[in-house]
Amino acid sequence: MKTRRTTPRTRPARKRFGQHFLEPAWIDKLVRAIDPKPEDTFIEIGSGRGALTRPLADRARHVIAFEIDRDLARDLRHSAPPNVTVVEGDFLTTSRQLLSSPQSPVPNPRATLRVAANLPYNVASPILFKLVELYDAGLPIADATIMLQREVADRLLANPGTKEYGVLTVLMRHSATVERVMNLPAGAFRPVPKVQSTVVRLRFHEPDPPVRDRDLFARLVQAVFTRRRKTLANALDAFEPVRGPRPIGLERRVPLDAAGMDARRRPETLSIAEFARLADVFAE
Repeated sequence: MKTRRTTPRTRPARKRFGQHFLEPAWIDKLVRAIDPKPEDTFIEIGSGRGALTRPLADRARHVIAFEIDRDLARDLRHSAPPNVTVVEGDFLTTSRQLLSSPQSPVPNPRATLRVAANLPYNVASPILFKLVELYDAGLPIADATIMLQREVADRLLANPGTKEYGVLTVLMRHSATVERVMNLPAGAFRPVPKVQSTVVRLRFHEPDPPVRDRDLFARLVQAVFTRRRKTLANALDAFEPVRGPRPIGLERRVPLDAAGMDARRRPETLSIAEFARLADVFAE
């Protein structure tokens, strides 16, 4: 589908929204990496001036562009091709209602959706978790190609025992596979940020391995990583199970023994499967 290109206004980026706009040459590389197909419907998070929105619309069936900046949303609404629906507002607070209500902008509620986004550092983790939430609620997201600050991407891709490995790694990789697509230098943006960026692709799936209680699993991971350099026996002091009192003294070793884990290990060395096994012991 070919559409007429319109040059967006060159209003300066706003720091409060973490806005940095991608240079045209890098937009072309990003579009090739995303590889949109004529049958695809895209959710774009943070459409900005529409630099990515328009090439996506050229190649895909439909683009639902979320933009929190009302001026940019208004400009894009006036200049976008007809297969673009602009949604003004915060994706974190508007996405589920808009994408699941009778007034949903998704042309076909059963259509497989793809996500494209350039996320500022301060909202990257909440939006990643929001996408998991939407997938769990039944939104058919095939994949998400997302540009992140490299530090965040490194955390998503980290291995146990490394300094980058933590809560974000475990909880996201429990629900999605993550691959690095490409790295971008700071000079790929205007204004030039003080950080480098990485594009990753996420493919969501059912929790792997499955756990008895996902809320308990998440709380356990979050709690013990507040003491990541402590032994597991001591790190469990930060965790309060839903039922019963917090384990104390020798009682800390009971769930660890039941899960077959050495109480002297550190939380940062546990694999996702080991966290799942320990959480299931508490869930029982």
